[in-house]
Amino acid sequence: MRIIGVTGGVGSGKSEVLNYIQKHFDARVVRADEVGHMLMMPGRACYEPVISLFGEWVVNEDTSINRTMIGDIVFENPELLKKLDDIIHPEVKKYIKKEIEVSRKEETEFFFIEAAILLEEKYDEICDEVWYIYCEKEVRIERLRHARGYSDEKIRKLMANQLSDDEFEARCDFQLYNDEDVAHTYLQIERKMRTYYESM
Repeated sequence: MRIIGVTGGVGSGKSEVLNYIQKHFDARVVRADEVGHMLMMPGRACYEPVISLFGEWVVNEDTSINRTMIGDIVFENPELLKKLDDIIHPEVKKYIKKEIEVSRKEETEFFFIEAAILLEEKYDEICDEVWYIYCEKEVRIERLRHARGYSDEKIRKLMANQLSDDEFEARCDFQLYNDEDVAHTYLQIERKMRTYYESM
């Protein structure tokens, strides 16, 4: 089984790439953000530690954690964000490692890990290869404005907290350009996946 990490700046289109891969190949796709959300649910590993960090007031009436509220808090408080990350990220990584072993036993051909901070959290150490989804900054800004409704200030802060294009390029094995039409994106995926099958 080949393990591939997928990363890139916010708004670069990582989900679009992985949705295509999931649909067209024998691939398991795990998104670190979704795992983190799941681990914050009642009874899961991060639920109590997160409440201890922020207090009971971030708990909704249905006992779930108000992730929107927490997101707003840590967006303005880097120190709290670091503490939250220290709770979430080790548990996410532990979960993903277990899922890799499950998929290996099931003889899945490919296991994709998507994480915006894949390199910062050293997921590249457990990957055979890392893809960088590249998209021009202006295109990403437009996507974030229209698709997610983010303010320019929020976009600026998010981008400032991520690696630069040069850093991504230097540390990744394959660069996929996702700032043209989707047909061009899909063509690049097909070509890259074909090289894997040819080397099997």
